Amino acid sequence: MSVLAPPLPVRRSRKLARWAPYAVLAGSAAFSAGLLALLTTVTIAGLFALTAVSYAVAITTLSRVVEGPRWAKDRLATALVTLAFLLALIPLVSLLAIVVGDGLGGFSWDFLSTDMVGVFGSMTSGGALHAIIGTVYVTGIASLVSIPLGIFTAIYLVEYGQGRLKRGITLLVDVMTGIPSIVAGLFAYTVFLVLFGPAYKSALIGGVALAVLMTPVVIRSVEEMLRLVPNELREASYALGVPKWLTVVKVVLRTSVAGITTGVMIAIARVIGETAPLLMTVGIAQNVNWDAFDGRIATLPVFVYRQYAQGGVAADRAWAGALTLIIIVMLLNLIARLVSRYFAPKGAR
Repeated sequence: MSVLAPPLPVRRSRKLARWAPYAVLAGSAAFSAGLLALLTTVTIAGLFALTAVSYAVAITTLSRVVEGPRWAKDRLATALVTLAFLLALIPLVSLLAIVVGDGLGGFSWDFLSTDMVGVFGSMTSGGALHAIIGTVYVTGIASLVSIPLGIFTAIYLVEYGQGRLKRGITLLVDVMTGIPSIVAGLFAYTVFLVLFGPAYKSALIGGVALAVLMTPVVIRSVEEMLRLVPNELREASYALGVPKWLTVVKVVLRTSVAGITTGVMIAIARVIGETAPLLMTVGIAQNVNWDAFDGRIATLPVFVYRQYAQGGVAADRAWAGALTLIIIVMLLNLIARLVSRYFAPKGAR
């Protein structure tokens, strides 16, 4: 009759409680504040830096004693990644705080529904309706040119391209990605100067200039999204007898529509705030110009630049214009999210 040996005790490693990191963070902040108060004045930047260093040292030491060296390395890596995220978040939060704080004073319905006709000097009236319409025109023309061209080029590079032509297009896209915005403006200005003469100004020239900047961004983002689609999906479609062009349309593009939409919105946000190419291509106007193909037209970036340069009350209009530009970008991103959510496959939503 065999006797079963008793089971060996399971060794369970100790772990810090869930509240321990928060307690260590609070203790580090208190220690840092007290040390700064004794040695020098307490500043936000100094408190943040000293708290980050003391927290990283404290949580790593405590974790090594309680949990062991492997968990200590994990705690240290987590602290460093969190610190990097907070450092990257500081410029964004400060920028939004400054723009919202200074822009709300001049932001109103009158500002959105009036132009600058008859506004001189330090008059408090006047708005950015003409600049908003001009921005929509110029960005819309650039999008009509860049989005189809960028998507088709990316499809060719990923699905069809090969040999020297593919390498040449890739090199051209890489070069265009680094083109300064003023060079794009000079290119568009020169093209229309040769075709229509030096007196011609319109939103079309600005749209072409922005399209030069926007197209490589669209190509690169869409190309990366298409490469993320698993080849198994393409092979399954081919096995069912679906032609390649229909596989690209129904499988590849449909699977990556969310990423493509995000990439397109990044490209639009990249060019919607450009000022240098628009200064020489579309100029500035004080009234609303509904004709996108003839006449000077105002845009929000140029409007903000001109108003801020004047100073005084005009600077308030500049901050309100900057806030309007941010709101437009946020609305476009919201629309893009809704579009990608609606058209994405059910499993990818």
